[in-house]
Amino acid sequence: MRIGVVSDTHVTSFAEVPDRILIALAEVDLIIHAGDFVTKDVLDGLKRLGEVKAVWGNMDSGELKQILPEKELLLIGGKRIGITHGWGSPYGIEDRVSRMFEDVDVIVYGHSHQSRNEIRKSILFFNPGQARNSFGILTVGKEVKGEIINL
Repeated sequence: MRIGVVSDTHVTSFAEVPDRILIALAEVDLIIHAGDFVTKDVLDGLKRLGEVKAVWGNMDSGELKQILPEKELLLIGGKRIGITHGWGSPYGIEDRVSRMFEDVDVIVYGHSHQSRNEIRKSILFFNPGQARNSFGILTVGKEVKGEIINL
């Protein structure tokens, strides 16, 4: 399964999401957004491309915070994938988000605007970075592999 991962879009309309991201997301099996859409229009636009799993971020509207969870746990191909936005300084963010989940294979997060595709203590920490600069693809098979795509 191929999963398109985006975070920190920080735009007020779906039309502002970079075309290269939209083209890639239209071709995946699932879209994950790790928060900071800013407005519901971005979420609605992504849902027109395919199935979306998402969490709210600190910059999201009150409306989004009412309809999206703070964290989500997905089971895909036998792999447990935790999703959250994150908070605080980029320094130590992986430690903070890891405390939100138990027994996961992957943690998808955002907030820091710094892309990350790194295994620590047998967990893949995957941050696609800020959407104006990058996004990511997770491929779930026997293993989970991440790829960061710079714009």
